[in-house]
Amino acid sequence: MIKEALQYIVGLSEAKVQRINGDDYSDKPLHRIDVYFPKANPLRISTLTGLMDYIRANIDEMPEKMIIEVTSPTMVKLYSQLDDNRDREHIMHVGAMLPELRFDVFVPQEKFCIGLQSKFLPTEDRELLFKFAGTVEAGTISQYSDDGVSQKATIKTGIASKGEAVIPNPVTLKPYRTFLEVEQPESQFVFRMKEGSDGVMCGLFEADGGAWQMKAMQDIKDYLFTELENMYSTSEEAEKLPEFIVIA
Repeated sequence: MIKEALQYIVGLSEAKVQRINGDDYSDKPLHRIDVYFPKANPLRISTLTGLMDYIRANIDEMPEKMIIEVTSPTMVKLYSQLDDNRDREHIMHVGAMLPELRFDVFVPQEKFCIGLQSKFLPTEDRELLFKFAGTVEAGTISQYSDDGVSQKATIKTGIASKGEAVIPNPVTLKPYRTFLEVEQPESQFVFRMKEGSDGVMCGLFEADGGAWQMKAMQDIKDYLFTELENMYSTSEEAEKLPEFIVIA
């Protein structure tokens, strides 16, 4: 108790600063008192269109320069420039609303076919995959070669006819994976089938190493850059708008 009391009393005294060999030293720890800059909670929206509508409306006071950060294929954030405390204000959080996609897992045949129709854009490979997965017969899936990749199965080729076919691999598909304002990136998938307790199971496995993410982020950046250019060229009050920098 006595030790703590003495430390408290010593702490009440004024700090002494000494200069030694050109450097300043204090006998007490000093803490900088930041100037108070109130900050708002970020607005949370789900579309790039909403972000641009907010910027065009110019209803909130903003610094001269703003940063739009494309953090992922499904997220964009709007920040202010640094204030005097070297802090940024997070003004807007844009998170894309997308259907849930499950890759690298096997799902029942019917659920897989429904997912193909509702969560992927029409492509030649999607239609091929849908016809194949929708007509394969349970109990006919087998290995086609020793490499563990190629497979074959019996499918319906007509009203009453059947035939053996090699399962298509790889396939190029365009699932809904980024904001709807930009083109959905296409990428390759490995398609596999297996027999399960509930019948035929189907699965898609990503095979592009995540390259689609870089493409999607660049497309988002290009979209925002174009929209901002158009806004500055058509808005009568463009000179009153901040300068926006888009980074990804």
